[in-house]
Formats: sequence, C-alpha cells, structure tokens
Amino acid sequence: MTLHTYFARRFATIFCGMLAIFFLFVMLLDLVEQLRRFDEDVGFAQVLQVTLLNTPEGLYQMLPLVMILSAIALCLALARSSELVVSRAAGRSGLSALTGPVIVAVLIGGLAVAVFNPIVAATSQRYHDLRELYDSGGTSTLSIGREGLWLRQGDVMGQTVIHAARSNPTATVLHDVTFIAYAADGGPVRRIAADEAALATAQWVLKNAKVWPLVAGLNPETNAAVHDELRLPSTLTQERIRDSFGKPSAVSIWDLPEFIAQLENAGFSARRHAVWLQMELARPVFLVSMVLLGAAFTMRHARFGGTGLAVLTALLLGFGLYYLRNFAQILGENGQVPAILAAWAPPVAAVLIGLGLILHMEDG
Repeated sequence: MTLHTYFARRFATIFCGMLAIFFLFVMLLDLVEQLRRFDEDVGFAQVLQVTLLNTPEGLYQMLPLVMILSAIALCLALARSSELVVSRAAGRSGLSALTGPVIVAVLIGGLAVAVFNPIVAATSQRYHDLRELYDSGGTSTLSIGREGLWLRQGDVMGQTVIHAARSNPTATVLHDVTFIAYAADGGPVRRIAADEAALATAQWVLKNAKVWPLVAGLNPETNAAVHDELRLPSTLTQERIRDSFGKPSAVSIWDLPEFIAQLENAGFSARRHAVWLQMELARPVFLVSMVLLGAAFTMRHARFGGTGLAVLTALLLGFGLYYLRNFAQILGENGQVPAILAAWAPPVAAVLIGLGLILHMEDG
C-alpha cells in the first residue's frame, strides 16, 4: 500500500507540473493569436481576458497528451533511479506498479468530467460572446426551452430578439416567429410577427408579416403595417446558428441530458450531443489507457538503451488512438455507428492494447 501511494504521489506531482507547463504554453500561443485577431480598439486587458477564457477549452482537449507524457516521465524517472527494479525484486510486477498511477488517472478523469467540464463550458461560452462583441459590436445567441426557440442577433445598430414556436432542424426556417428590435441604447423600437421566417444570405425573408412601431407617442396598432413578404437584414448565418446550439462542449455535462431532451422536443437532431455525452463519460477510461500506453514502452531499465525510440513509439501510438477516437466520434455524429459504440469502443480498445503490451513486455 505504501509503495502504491508513493507511485501515485509521484505521478500526481508530475501531472500537475506538466499541466502547468501546458497551460502557460497554450495561453501564450492563444494570446498571440488573439492579438492578431483584434484591432487597436480592443485593449490588451480585454485581449488577455479573452485569452484566459479560451485557454481552459484548449487545455481540456490536451488532457490525453498531458496524461501520456506524465506516464512516460514517471516511468523514465523510476527506471533511471532503479526504483522499478527494486519494486520487481520485492515481488511487485510491472502491472502492479501501475496501480497507483491508474487510480490517480481515474480520479483526474472523474474530476475533469465532473468539475472541469462545466468550467470549460462556461468559459468557452463567455469567450464566444466576447469575441463576437469585440468583432461586430453585438452577440448572437440561441436558446431552446419549453416555450420554443429564442435567437438573438446584434450589430452596431442594436439588438434583435427572435422567438419562434418551432423551426426546421437547422434553425434556418422559423415558424410562428416574432422579431423585437432594440435600439443601441436598449429601448425597443419595433415588433414584427410573421407566419414564417427563412434565413437567406445576410437577411431574413418573412412571409405574412405584421410590423408594429414601438415609438413614444404613436399607437402601435393604428400604425401597424402588413406585408406579404418582408426582408430584414441579419448578421446570422447557418454556420453561426449551428455553432450556437450545435457545439456540445458549450453545454455542461450536468445540463447535457436535459438539453438533449429539449433539442429533440424542438425538432432538432441531438445526435452530436448524445455522442459527446457518452465520450465525456468515457474520458476517464481513455485517460487510463494513456497511462498504460505510456508505461508499456518506458518501464524497462534505462541501461537497455533505445529510450528515445520507446518514447517516440508510445507517443505515436497515443496520437493514433486519439485520432481513432475522433474518427469514431465523427462516425457517431453522422449516425453510421451507435453513440455508445462510437464513444466507448476506442477507450476500451486502448486499455486492452495497453494491458496487452505491458503483459507482453514486462511479465512475459
């Protein structure tokens, strides 16, 4: 038990140090990118705020890389100090020596899914809002609830809130729709109700629309106008709408089941979100596989040589399984394989490969 605790503590220390290094690396790279993106009207403090909001998402995606590098660093350190030799001499197999690091990997994966995932969802959503605000002076958001679909588009002239009872799967054709336009100072200036609104290039095309002016001193109903077809300028595109509700990482895993149900009730396809939910639940298993793969090639004694080749092989295998996992995610999102199979098959296969390599190389 003491030996397992020692290995676990060593691994946790290395992982925290590696994570801090990657945090600084990702933050500095993103800071340079954000400085290039925004003009001189956006101050450095605002750019730094946007960078810090975007960094957790990038770091979250790099957790498998951090995990496999931490496992490699631990095994190399233990091999060079002959601690693994002593462990084997005491009757501990190579696989048994990994009990502590594997438990730490499971705990890190659980914390990442339960705690870090909601943080990433909140910071990434805030990052996209601020980026659109600094780019175009307004934000575009989408919300889905029991009362229907809510959209918001904005520009330097003001904001427009859009409500629809239902829509097509891509939210580009809205039915029973209402537009409320707000001036730049925040006051409403116009209300529009239409049977249907279709998103075209840089504009909404409304059918059977009725417009009420919301101006002080005017009777809205008396001055209302009816149009068979009405065109309104729009800053929204199909891609921006899809990203608003179609990016699963922007939703906390705790809210994801309810969000999936709301998407399905509103008529949208929730396949991407269902696959993402299963992949997040399988993340601890995938992190464990990274530990096993990193250890499989680097647990032997340093005097045997070939350390560089072993590290390179472990990294290439880890990258290969990571891209295989992403490929399975694409297949799941396209409906070619079930969501559970797409999410769980690569991590389970990676764990089995890691166990097989360790048993073959270390325990004969």
